[in-house]
Amino acid sequence: MKGIATSIMTCALLCGTTAAFASPHLTPQECNDYPFKQPVGEVTHAQLMQELSELEAVGYVPGGDELDYPSELMSAERKVHAEYQRDCMPQTHAEVSQSSPAE
Repeated sequence: MKGIATSIMTCALLCGTTAAFASPHLTPQECNDYPFKQPVGEVTHAQLMQELSELEAVGYVPGGDELDYPSELMSAERKVHAEYQRDCMPQTHAEVSQSSPAE
């Protein structure tokens, strides 16, 4: 039974990673969701899995070399943050300027 659960989890991770690679840019929904926005309540399992898929999409491999663990994770987090800035910040600036009253 444990093997089946592991297989299902592996399949879910691969599907999430594949979807992340298929989409070269973050969607507006992704820009306004965890891990980029502070969650209101507790972080859900689904949110953690989404964050993991974002990290894997930029090259992070969970369970890799333990000696490189902190630096590899931080590198992946920087890449995801850069992706957020590239895809989400121009949208945020456009929204702010549209909502600002004209002088």
